[in-house]
Amino acid sequence: MASPYERFIRARDFLHQHRTDYATAYRDYRPPELDEFNWALDYFDTQAKGNTTPALWVVEQDGSERKIGFADMAARSSQVANWLRDCGVRRGDRVLLMLPNRVELWEIMLAGIKLGAVLVPTTMLVSSNDLQDRLQRGQVRHVIAQASETHKFADLSGDFTRIAVGGNVAGWRDYADSATAAAGFVPDGITRATDPLLLYFTSGTTAKPKLVLHSHQSYPVGHLSTMYWIGLRPGDVHWNISSPGWAKHAWSCFFAPWNAGATVFVYNYERFSARACLDTIVRCGVTSLCAPPTVWRMMIKEDLAQWQPPLRELVGAGEPLNPEVIEQVERAWGIRIRDGFGQSETTCQIGNPPGQPVKPGSMGRPLPGYRVALLDIDDQPAEEGEISLRLDPAPLGLMLCYENDEAKTADVMRAGHYHTGDTARVDEDGYYFYVGRNDDVFKSSDYRISPFELESVLIEHPDVLEAAIVPSPDPVRLAVPKAFIALRPGVEPTRALAAAIFAFARDRLAPYQRIRRIAFTDLPKTISGKIRRVELRKAEAAGDRAVLEFRDDEFGG
Repeated sequence: MASPYERFIRARDFLHQHRTDYATAYRDYRPPELDEFNWALDYFDTQAKGNTTPALWVVEQDGSERKIGFADMAARSSQVANWLRDCGVRRGDRVLLMLPNRVELWEIMLAGIKLGAVLVPTTMLVSSNDLQDRLQRGQVRHVIAQASETHKFADLSGDFTRIAVGGNVAGWRDYADSATAAAGFVPDGITRATDPLLLYFTSGTTAKPKLVLHSHQSYPVGHLSTMYWIGLRPGDVHWNISSPGWAKHAWSCFFAPWNAGATVFVYNYERFSARACLDTIVRCGVTSLCAPPTVWRMMIKEDLAQWQPPLRELVGAGEPLNPEVIEQVERAWGIRIRDGFGQSETTCQIGNPPGQPVKPGSMGRPLPGYRVALLDIDDQPAEEGEISLRLDPAPLGLMLCYENDEAKTADVMRAGHYHTGDTARVDEDGYYFYVGRNDDVFKSSDYRISPFELESVLIEHPDVLEAAIVPSPDPVRLAVPKAFIALRPGVEPTRALAAAIFAFARDRLAPYQRIRRIAFTDLPKTISGKIRRVELRKAEAAGDRAVLEFRDDEFGG
């Protein structure tokens, strides 16, 4: 009988073999059937034996860098696992991690998996109130934090072990002491594939953060779909521009590249500079890049043709990419940024894998392991509807549940499908086009309005940096599209500019999509950088008019 490692490798290698043959990969892929499985022990350590290929490459802004091979990373994480066990970390314990992109983060992630602990990744931007919420609702028993951030825990209630990384802090254990721990790690028992592994707090774009619980197979094994979407291969140097604490960091800074045998690349900087980013890609030979839309929008401000990077794969994630961004990058480098779709609750569900025709504006087709349906408000099939995943059986990359929220879990798992809360439409070739969050899509004069479509047009205007569309109450049309616009640095908000943007959008949108109101303002965002349209909708429903607000009928519209 094949071992868990052999079953995992068989599934992984099948996707490698059919990397550019989507039809075969999607039709014939079979997720590995696993009962007992510990990704760090069964897969990572096994493939790391004698493997000196860099697993992790961290470059600092001052030019210093560290490279750690797979074999060294496996050995070091076993040592850390022994030390954490000496500190009291046990199987099933909740461990909150609040660290930047430093080598210790990867060591501790692997060590936690080996121990069977439940890891709670947390952004360093989190407030004290949010931390208290995580400690309480996450039932955290141990905290491992950057030394500079330990003050945030000073007044928080709870009985938890405190471990500081990067400095000696009074009342905290010093992570540096882990260097004296024993090297050989022996697990205290078996790990079931369905045992809990990761607990993520969602970014809360519309409500209080939900607690997403993942297992030892849903993310480690489920991210084979993400590996396939990105197109990662052994020997690749993959840079995912993402902050720790969010699920996307686990997607592409941990599981997907290491599933492929690729190097995880990190460039740390105090403030993002597109030029420094591009210089680093060229100098370090980065072959694969994943970046959020905000980064891509800053990159295209530069003359990209000045750089000839060794990049082979470009992908965007976090939020849908606007067509204008994709087109500018392709004109400069001859490489198309490939979009994909997934959530904290899943791995990559829909995407444009390498070697496939890409339709403008499409986020692609269902990825191996996922069966997608679009459902209407009555949970019936529709050409435009809520993106949903069939549960007969459930995809391997789907979460276990929302922690401590049976009602919410049951609601999203109803009618034999997992409901994502996002709306899309599908064409005759099976390509999906993102419409928006269910909460964001609205009707105007009985027409359905997709904020994303209108926002994509607005950011094509040279003075617009970001935009958010929400419904604005209207006595005739019930609601009309209103644009909240953040301008590029150095651009002044004026009446003339508003008139120009109204005209620009009017020339590019259908009459029913016409933007009727514009407000120049900073956009409210979650700490993960996503626009909180819910705040804008609430203000608009309350009748609040922005100081710098203009209406098209003021210009004879």
